[in-house]
Amino acid sequence: MIDTPVVSTEQRTRRPDWLRVKLPIGENFKKVRSLVDEHKLHTICQSGNCPNMGECWGEGTATFMILGNVCTRSCTFCAVATGRPNEYDTDEPRRVAEAIQLMQVKHAVITSVNRDELKDKGAEIWYQTVRAVKTQSPQTTIETLIPDTKSNWEALYRMISAGQEVVSHNMETVERLYRNVRPQAKYARSLEQTRRTKEFGKRTKSGIMLGLGETKEEVFKAMDDLAENGLDILTLGQYLQPTKMHHEVIEFIHPDTFAMYKEEGLRRGLKYVESGPLVRSSYHAERHVHV
Repeated sequence: MIDTPVVSTEQRTRRPDWLRVKLPIGENFKKVRSLVDEHKLHTICQSGNCPNMGECWGEGTATFMILGNVCTRSCTFCAVATGRPNEYDTDEPRRVAEAIQLMQVKHAVITSVNRDELKDKGAEIWYQTVRAVKTQSPQTTIETLIPDTKSNWEALYRMISAGQEVVSHNMETVERLYRNVRPQAKYARSLEQTRRTKEFGKRTKSGIMLGLGETKEEVFKAMDDLAENGLDILTLGQYLQPTKMHHEVIEFIHPDTFAMYKEEGLRRGLKYVESGPLVRSSYHAERHVHV
């Protein structure tokens, strides 16, 4: 195999040219922001400091985050606040559905923080949110990016039984790095959740961040593991450090390497691979509904 370029980040303040993004501007961006604020909604676009927020909001789309904006996990890569969440809002499903209808969204992505303190891990709010969207906007297709249910499979099945077209659960990184990157998660458990989701009859999706110190061989193994457990769609993107308190970027991965990973993923049996420096879980999600 031909080696592909790797860019060191010894000078961490200097990002490569391929990681530059457009500033959020335009009327559609302002409209989406106004609707999000008016309905008191959370988006992973804002909470996760997504580099594609300007592009996606400018096109009138957003990824909604339900069950609050405080997570019970302490993943070292994530910009979402960690702590003890407030009581969840039972009116949230209605407000999310109303905002999606007003935005005339053709394809909606919904995600959430982890709510490990809840017996059902938030499954009922998940179910009610998807049902509310489907009721108000029956033409809208939905992807749900769900958390790890800690082997509460009844909660998982409730989450994914509401009629969404795509169910995503991110692996985030390779197995060796779980202890540092996802300390409260388990690699094998997330694989099993993907397998069970596929057996339930759903189109399955997952995402991995690159640049955390993984090797090519470890990425290939993760692809193989996911393919063996029924994954349909994989996204690969560059990890970007939200703050100095988060996991450092070990390397900036060259676009040629992302292209190579896409070829390898397809060769290993995945149906669709979205791979690039600025790719995130919900980036171009509308393309993943019918693959």
